[in-house]
Order: sequence, then C-alpha cells, then structure tokens
Amino acid sequence: MDRFQAGRRKLLGAAAGLTALTATGTSTAAPSSSADWEAIAQSYDIAGDFVNLENAYYGIMPRKLVEEFKRNIDYLNRYNSYHLRKQFDHAGMEQLRALLAAHAGVAPEELAITRGATESLQNLICNYKLLKRGDSIMYANLDYDAMKYAMNDLAQRNGAKVAVVKIPEPVQRQSAIDVYEQALRDNPRTRLLLLTHINHRTGFVLPVAEIVRIAKARGVDVIVDVAQSWGQLDFKLPDLGADFVGANLHKWVGAPLGTGFMYIRKERLGDIGIERGDEDFPATDIRSRVHSGTVNSAALMTIPAALKLHGDIGLVNRGRRVRELRDHWVHQLRGHDGVQILTPDEAGSYGAVTSFRLKGHTTFEQNVALVNRLMDEYRIFTVARPGPVGGACIRVTPGLFTRTADLDKLVAAIRDIA
Repeated sequence: MDRFQAGRRKLLGAAAGLTALTATGTSTAAPSSSADWEAIAQSYDIAGDFVNLENAYYGIMPRKLVEEFKRNIDYLNRYNSYHLRKQFDHAGMEQLRALLAAHAGVAPEELAITRGATESLQNLICNYKLLKRGDSIMYANLDYDAMKYAMNDLAQRNGAKVAVVKIPEPVQRQSAIDVYEQALRDNPRTRLLLLTHINHRTGFVLPVAEIVRIAKARGVDVIVDVAQSWGQLDFKLPDLGADFVGANLHKWVGAPLGTGFMYIRKERLGDIGIERGDEDFPATDIRSRVHSGTVNSAALMTIPAALKLHGDIGLVNRGRRVRELRDHWVHQLRGHDGVQILTPDEAGSYGAVTSFRLKGHTTFEQNVALVNRLMDEYRIFTVARPGPVGGACIRVTPGLFTRTADLDKLVAAIRDIA
C-alpha cells in the first residue's frame, strides 16, 4: 500500500506542480546552438531506414516521454479500475484540466478534455444551437474533411445553406483576410464560420484573430481548429477571439495519441447543446458537451510529463527551430522552374508545414505517385494532400529530430525528379 500511495502522490503531484511551468511555455535553459538542437534530436528514437518528413500527422514522443507513458500503462494495468475510480477519475482529471487551462490561458470551467481535435470540433459543430432555416454556414476548401462533413450535416439538419471560401493561390495574409471578408459580404445570412489556424494541406497560417473580428462584427460565430497550431505557434486561446476552439495534444505538444481538449467561452456554453443527452454532468458544466466513454487513461496520465518536456524547450524556441528547418529546404527550391511552393515565406504565415507540387502535377493520383517514388527510390516519407485550388500537392513536415542533412536529401531528390 505504501508503494501504491507513493505512486498516487507522484501522479497527482506532477499535475499540480507543472501548472506554473507550462503556463508560460518559456524555457529556463533555452537551446541556443546547433549542438543543443542535436542533443534534442538525439533524445528521440526514430526509424533509421528512411527520412520521416510527415510529422504533421502526429508527433513522435521523445524517449523520456515514451518511458513515462510505459510506466503509466504498467501502473494502470496493475491498479486497474481502483486507480481510475478512486484516484484519477475525479481528482486526477480535475488537476489535469486545471493544468491544461493554465497552459491555454482560460478558466478550467471553459475546458473539457477530449480524444483530440476531431472529437472536439465535431461536438462543437454538430451541437451548435443557433442555426436557423435559411441561414448559411461557411468553411474553406482547405479545411479538414471531417470538419466539413460535420458542417454539411449541421446545415442539412437545420435547412441551412453551405458557403465555401476558396483560398487563393498563391496566398498572402492580406489576400486571405480579403477573401473571407468578401465571402461574408456575399453571404449576409452566415451564422457560423469554421476557421483552421494552420492548414493541414498547405501549412498556411490563417490570420484567425483578424478574420474573427470581421466575422463577429457581422454577428457570425466562429469555431477554430487549432489542431496543427497548438504547441507550434506562440499564442493563448483568448488571443484568437473565438468562443469555440478544438485542439490536439498529440501533434506538436507530443503527448500520446488520443489526447486533446475543447474550449467554450463560459458565456457561450448555452449555445452548444449537450452531447447526446448526457446526464453525468449538469447543463452548466462544459463536460456535458463531451462523452467519450472509456478513454486511454494512461495517455491522459502522461500529459503532464509531455507539457513539462514541451516547456523545457520553450514554445518560442520550438517554433523558431521548425521554421528554420522548413526554410532550409524551401529556400533552396523557391524559384525552381519545375517546383511550385504553395506556402508563402511571409513572416507569421507559416510554421513547420509547407507543401509543394511539381509543375503540371495537379491531380491527387500524380502526387501520390510522386510520394511513392520519393519513398521507394530516395527513402523519404511525405504525404499527398488534395484540396488547393491549383491542384493537389505534397506536404513536407520536419520535426525536432530532423537534421538539415535530411532536408538536403529531399532537395536533391526533388531537383533530380523535377
């Protein structure tokens, strides 16, 4: 029993003790040299038989976090339902929620833990209560497919219309603002707008705060998808100005798969319906807007350690590093006659993710074939993405374990093929 109590204190104490550290996202010993970043790269165990440049799907955990996750799996398997019912279901989850809320810059009662951005955003969209017959909902051609499906379903159930914003190509910050502003003028009965902070297809950073201000001035509610930006860009949720947000923790924070959260500004809770008639929590509790069933509790138990490792490096430092890695390959190919870079170099408009296509290769099938060729002939792993107005593309995403030599291999391969 002493070991049991010691483990409990360790687990619950970790969540409580990390709040101050992760609330700022700054580092006390920031990496400042190539040697520092190499040491960080070496803290990851990655496959050595190919170059992984597809890290926007989810984030590889560093070795220390993998070990913590395994310890939590062992602990949970040993103490089973007793741990969940007596220790973690209430006290542990509440401390975890408070930790995440401090990290996000919101009140704990405005945040609910979910299995990821998809669950968060689907619940926000599908349970939105203010849409009326004849209203419009709006999303962009580059938004995440599952979110577009949910928006379509919401419109169909409520007799509303669907308006689709076409993101121009090439795109810049101001042109993106202009196209949304024009779309809202052209669709005056728009009631709900979906925005994606960092686009998963091209990596473009949408100027969300500016577009939210325009939308709100027209009485339009906004749901923001921060799946790719949370843990990569330096911001707090209130900075976006939106009342409804869905986030992942298993992408750029590097927590285990199946972890995320939903944000609803407390004054707007009543405008999102209860999830499937949930009665475990009162209607005044945001947790009634999520009912995930039995979740991967060991993954949730690992979130405090993930946030600590994330904070040790520092959010600003992480963002700067992945942009440096991105610039290393993009600047070598920008201007190449046979290569089109879809993501702008404009400050504030990109992070780690950038997409390209070969000139004339606009179909999804052509880009899938090129992805396969990069892997089969050059041992470089990327992914094809459809959706941009100019045609499909290939997404390239380095991680903190990526070396510049890996990116030089990509550049050489693209030049060779192009």
